[in-house]
Amino acid sequence: MAIKTGGRIPDSMVNMLNDGIEPISTQSFFAGRKVLLFAVPGAFTPTCSNLHLPGYVKHLDDFEQRGITVACMAVNDAFVMRAWADSQHVPRSLAMLADGNGAFTCALGMEMDGSGFGMGRRARRFALYAEDGVVRILHPEAPGEFRVSSAEAMLQALDSMKS
Repeated sequence: MAIKTGGRIPDSMVNMLNDGIEPISTQSFFAGRKVLLFAVPGAFTPTCSNLHLPGYVKHLDDFEQRGITVACMAVNDAFVMRAWADSQHVPRSLAMLADGNGAFTCALGMEMDGSGFGMGRRARRFALYAEDGVVRILHPEAPGEFRVSSAEAMLQALDSMKS
């Protein structure tokens, strides 16, 4: 069952990229902070590399000024995520999370089957905003779309939430 607004982020393990690869529980990553997590179907794929990740890099300061940690996640291994982050010049303050086996993605109920495209099981494209591990905004994309999970759409949703 997919996570819903008001739901608690499930506890799972992911690999976070810092100076090395650091296994971290999602419970500890989300605890006590505001987090904007966006997920992409795959590192180095066209929409993810040309629009999704670059939009968050461009607007990273806008999120940080609101006290929000931004994290990008994909069902890719940590080495692929590191290479992608390096190729995209991702600042270290934008957390890159590798969900190599898709366990966290499945726990969120946000998996998709990309087998028809040779990609296997992946995260569907989505963005969520959570405070202390509780989802306040959830924007899953329809298959093949990129609209509601963009950095701009999430900034607008955050501004609307304040109203």
